[in-house]
Amino acid sequence: MQPEVIEALLPPHIGAAVLAIDEGEVVFRHAWGVRRAGGPEPVTPTTNFRLASVSKHFTATAVLTLVDRGDLKLTDTLDTFFADAPDYWREITVHHLLTHTSGLPDYEPRVPEHTTLQLSDYNVLSMLLATDAPKFVPGSAYDYSNSAFTLLGLIVERVSGRPFHVYMREAVLEPAGMTNSVCYLAGMNDVADRAYGHDLEDDGTWAVADQSVTSAIRGDGSMYSSLDDLAKWVAAWDAGTPLKPATHAAMFTRHVKSTRGDADYGYGWFLDEVHGTPRVWHSGSTQGFSLMLQRFPQRRAAVVILLNRSPADTATEDANRIADRLLFTPAGDAD
Repeated sequence: MQPEVIEALLPPHIGAAVLAIDEGEVVFRHAWGVRRAGGPEPVTPTTNFRLASVSKHFTATAVLTLVDRGDLKLTDTLDTFFADAPDYWREITVHHLLTHTSGLPDYEPRVPEHTTLQLSDYNVLSMLLATDAPKFVPGSAYDYSNSAFTLLGLIVERVSGRPFHVYMREAVLEPAGMTNSVCYLAGMNDVADRAYGHDLEDDGTWAVADQSVTSAIRGDGSMYSSLDDLAKWVAAWDAGTPLKPATHAAMFTRHVKSTRGDADYGYGWFLDEVHGTPRVWHSGSTQGFSLMLQRFPQRRAAVVILLNRSPADTATEDANRIADRLLFTPAGDAD
């Protein structure tokens, strides 16, 4: 596959990196553009992009390692971890958080207007502790929730006794060989080979737009990773190594119908089928970044797309079209 064929399928971008794996082998690996507008550093397969919500399955993995260790149960309720919890938190389990069925209200509409300083996980916790009632009875409906994954990050800290970014490195990233990836927390660690986020201006120029007031919140979207490290991550899942068999199966169980097309939700992953092939996936979108990771476990295949630009309106369609071209187009039609 010629790189320019795939590049033409992407929306306008300042930097991009695309990876395809089939039958456990890398069949496409290419990067374009620059890490920051006006800078000379090119995007390469080792460039780290902010993963946004693609981070959610990393958080879910950290939670499930604690289940594997016997330190946490999926049936544990929120009042176990948080003092002064509202009464309804006694009905919300770790399972509910992992599946977006907790009924917790989204924290983002509760951020005070004109806020300029970045919020922390504990700011979000304070907002949620001040709520009196869930949006719905916990476990009765699906509602995609950044609040839930923020709390999961705090639960990992409280159960493990380690800062979330440290536990993520020690228990999740290093065992997978992802030594260049990081759960980023300003002032606590750094991002090597970092790509910076950008917005496309009306005049066609790129403006650095790398952080928002919610960018310091960890459990729902703070991971940075690269093509090469994500290839290791995919290989680890194909080998079934991050988790014990029972928790591995639980992660990829279709627990609840989502609102994303025909997809169900597992623990940190959407699950559906493409061309009759089972797929697990998650997209990510935040200020300055647009990303998609798709796995096809039965085929030991995957496609990763990383862009350091804010999401285009066609981001999901573009990502699916690229996956089709790289994995499902007959070889004679590839170019």
